[in-house]
Amino acid sequence: MPDKVRTYSELVERSTLESRYEYLKLSGVVGKTTFGWDRHFNQKFYKSPEWLRIRDIVIIRDEGCDLGVMGFEIADKVLIHHMNPMWMGDLRSGNPDILDPEFLICTSHRTHQAIHYGDKSLLPQIFIERKPGDTKLW
Repeated sequence: MPDKVRTYSELVERSTLESRYEYLKLSGVVGKTTFGWDRHFNQKFYKSPEWLRIRDIVIIRDEGCDLGVMGFEIADKVLIHHMNPMWMGDLRSGNPDILDPEFLICTSHRTHQAIHYGDKSLLPQIFIERKPGDTKLW
């Protein structure tokens, strides 16, 4: 179980991608097995009509942007991250939180990895457009 319940309502109070990452990162939980040999159960869940419907709702709400931050549109596959880790018991009991957009957010693969493994260097960087006469190197 997470040390605190993370919510979309609290997440969106943070305006930058980096501050949202800091809110979501799973420090100290790296490598903790959530499904292990029971991985086929969560894979079945991710193909369910209920999940696919909620997934679409979250993508539309976040406008396909990484951690819901405008300007960080996800060009590749959009992942939906459970802000509070999902456990086998959640699937067995039918915990409604696993299908509640209040506990879900869009991420890119690299940002998802950063959240789970604590590697901030994986986060996307703001694009700085070069201009004629610009004398500063990147």
